[in-house]
Amino acid sequence: MLGLTGPRASRPRRVERMPVPQPAVLFVCLGNICRSPLAEAAFRQEAQRRGLEVEIDSAGTGSWHIGDPPDRRAQAVALKHGVDISGYRGRQVKPDDFRRFTHVVALDRDNLADLKRLRPSDGTARLMLLLDAVEGRQGKSVADPYYGEDAGFEVTWADAVAGAKGLADWIEGEG
Repeated sequence: MLGLTGPRASRPRRVERMPVPQPAVLFVCLGNICRSPLAEAAFRQEAQRRGLEVEIDSAGTGSWHIGDPPDRRAQAVALKHGVDISGYRGRQVKPDDFRRFTHVVALDRDNLADLKRLRPSDGTARLMLLLDAVEGRQGKSVADPYYGEDAGFEVTWADAVAGAKGLADWIEGEG
């Protein structure tokens, strides 16, 4: 057995820790005008409430609504709950998002499957469903309210809030 002798023998070894990257979360749905902007808004609200430092954005897998504001019904629900999302603009997921964000969070299983196909080989983001962060809802999708009644946006908001709380717990536990 080899041992150290001399002055270095009594010094404890200094272990260098890799810095933990600041969390960055991207919420993704199909068009980025309903579910993902609501999830972004709910998570911004939750992160602010907790004092959690995190980069937050949303995007769509489709290109139909690039540059468009969120659906008027999504804006109304968010505003009712204290968040103005009228300044949000739709954008499409880019390959760099998988390196920039620590978590890419899909709102449904179809978009999660699309994200898995779109992720470049050097993508480092953790891919997950929003409701994976909610006890008893793992593997479930947030329903798309776009073609339904206004009340569907309240259901989406409730799912987004539940997911935001669970995801914030998860991220705090990782740090």
